[in-house]
Amino acid sequence: MSFQKRVITAIKHEFPKHQNRNRSIGAFNYMKGIAPFIGIDAPTRRKILKKIFASIPEPTSDELGLSALALMKQKEREFHYAAYDLIEYFLESADSKFLDKYGEKLITSKPWWDTVDGLGTAMLAPLTIKFPNRTLINEWNKSSNIWLIRSSIQHQRGRKRLTEVSYVLKLCQNHAESDEFFIVKAIGWALRDISRFDKTSVKQFLSENPNLSAVAVKEAKRYL
Repeated sequence: MSFQKRVITAIKHEFPKHQNRNRSIGAFNYMKGIAPFIGIDAPTRRKILKKIFASIPEPTSDELGLSALALMKQKEREFHYAAYDLIEYFLESADSKFLDKYGEKLITSKPWWDTVDGLGTAMLAPLTIKFPNRTLINEWNKSSNIWLIRSSIQHQRGRKRLTEVSYVLKLCQNHAESDEFFIVKAIGWALRDISRFDKTSVKQFLSENPNLSAVAVKEAKRYL
């Protein structure tokens, strides 16, 4: 049995056992109807998946990417969360071509902030440390897709003092006139993170961009 089939079969067998109708309705409404939910809370989901992932051999980079995409094609949202949980668990299997091959497809599959940010944490942030890929990040930043733009701006979240400040600010600057909520929120978060260790650069950015959305400004000033 292929890696992909083992993963999908095992998850499809376990997830329905934990169905919760009230939770599924609440999650569906909270996520604006992006997809139906089984109703599994995050700790339970992670516990189920950890047990499944521990029971199967490590995949190749392509097996990992294709399996994550297969999960994203499933109906319920918990399978989409399982896609980034899978990548996070087997991250060492992802090679230098992983983001080029699978990054955009995963991020733009049934995109909403939950999966986009989940993939950002599990996949994009760590892999762009291991395999720097400015060409791809620049392409995403210049695209017309709000989720790729959001991902590009947030790709260095969590790096703290290792953040490439001038580069991240350039990515933000490219969209400083935007009024798209999910983009300006990402800008605000990026500025907020930088402000923890470089307040001067953030203050300068705000000074040079007086028309920056109030949503971004509010986040940027949180630690100033």
